[in-house]
Amino acid sequence: MIGWIILAIVVIVIIAVIAMYNGLVQARIKVDNAWSQIDVQLQRRFDLIPNFVETVKGYMTHESETFEKIAELRTSWANTESVAEKASLDNQLSDALKTIMAVSESYPDLKANQNFSELSEELRNTENKISFSRQFYNDTVTMYNTKLEIFPSNIIAGMFNFKARDLFEAESEEARKNVKVDFGK
Repeated sequence: MIGWIILAIVVIVIIAVIAMYNGLVQARIKVDNAWSQIDVQLQRRFDLIPNFVETVKGYMTHESETFEKIAELRTSWANTESVAEKASLDNQLSDALKTIMAVSESYPDLKANQNFSELSEELRNTENKISFSRQFYNDTVTMYNTKLEIFPSNIIAGMFNFKARDLFEAESEEARKNVKVDFGK
């Protein structure tokens, strides 16, 4: 009788270990998928940017430094692998695009340009998708990292070398500040 009880306990423990391991694998795959969704949207943004820049260049000849920075960031994008590197490039690119959008306000002909309007709208939509994808990624990473920390799955995570993932965070203090809107000008 005791042999059957011990066998039952061993079987239950094995099933629990398998279930926790599979749960961790599923969570890790969800994190990878969430990152992939950010990557797809960032790539979409990078694909839109050359058309946007070319449309704007004719109107903003004195903004060549911003255009060069965007070209440099697009080139760097191809060579990055980690979440942190891509997050950094993404933040830098967002700043450069904000500069172009702010300067474009001074050019009524540019704002009236159909191509500029369509590309601006596409970029706005892409920015919204990127924002949502970042939030989803961070939620997924938080759930995964939590599984790595709580008992008893932390034991299984340690045994099978599961590693915590980084959250997608704002890189600079400037990015964390509230945007000042002044309609008085």
